[in-house]
Amino acid sequence: MQPITDIKKLNKIANSIRQNIIKSLEQAKSGHSAGPLGMADVFTALYFNVLNHDPKRPNLKERDRVILSAGHICPVWYATLAEAGYFPKRELWTLRKLGSSLQGHPHFHSIAGVENTAGPLGQGISIATGMAYAIRYFQKSNEMVYCIMGDGEQDEGQVWEAVMFAAKYMLPNLTVIIDRNNIQIDGPTEEVMPLDSLKDKYEGFNWHVLEVDGHNIEEVIDACNKAKAIVERPVCIIAHTIPGKGVKFMEGKYEWHGKPPKSDEAREALHQLRTMGGKVSVIDCE
Repeated sequence: MQPITDIKKLNKIANSIRQNIIKSLEQAKSGHSAGPLGMADVFTALYFNVLNHDPKRPNLKERDRVILSAGHICPVWYATLAEAGYFPKRELWTLRKLGSSLQGHPHFHSIAGVENTAGPLGQGISIATGMAYAIRYFQKSNEMVYCIMGDGEQDEGQVWEAVMFAAKYMLPNLTVIIDRNNIQIDGPTEEVMPLDSLKDKYEGFNWHVLEVDGHNIEEVIDACNKAKAIVERPVCIIAHTIPGKGVKFMEGKYEWHGKPPKSDEAREALHQLRTMGGKVSVIDCE
């Protein structure tokens, strides 16, 4: 897939992804809102600029892999894959419904582009580390593996076992992107289990660490390109995001971690996204 470099176009794609997240969650009447909205810019950067991938050939051997460890934010993964052309957008309206390929947490090979099954938090980095190790040492090739994690799942001990393994085997083809939105289902992360400084922690395990504004697509792309240029160790990108980004009544509120919008809330959320919070008219957006 040819990378898109026009930042305005990328921002428009991210906005479309956010709208489809709201629509799919409202149809499902269950699911997570805050995290998916917050990570739309990161997913846009990956799938429309950074990754080597082909929606028409989802199993391309030379493809970069995305592993979603924070499985509950899969609405943003599904919406991004549909936007990129992996499957028809109409499938998004089946989210969490009986018989749907779009389960509430991703299921390996349930639909084109989904590379892993995710449920219990903390396991994705082990999957990603194993993939990166196999690609580097068995296949002896250079495909990148990107693992998307939440900040709350850094509470899991398994995470740090995988972090040590990746550092020991100096896996430069592994990049972890942490959604640093400072919330988890029980409340603010720093009240549940203080994490700062995540940068110091990963550097202490001999990872290279970059920090970015997770809503600045250009910054995310630049960080991913820097990560590719680092050849002696794995990279952690800490993406600072606002949970519920783009919908004012959701932004920064942990209460929206694990609930969908009701019909009236969905209408208001879509209006805010279509008008960029009232900055432009609906006509201007069309």
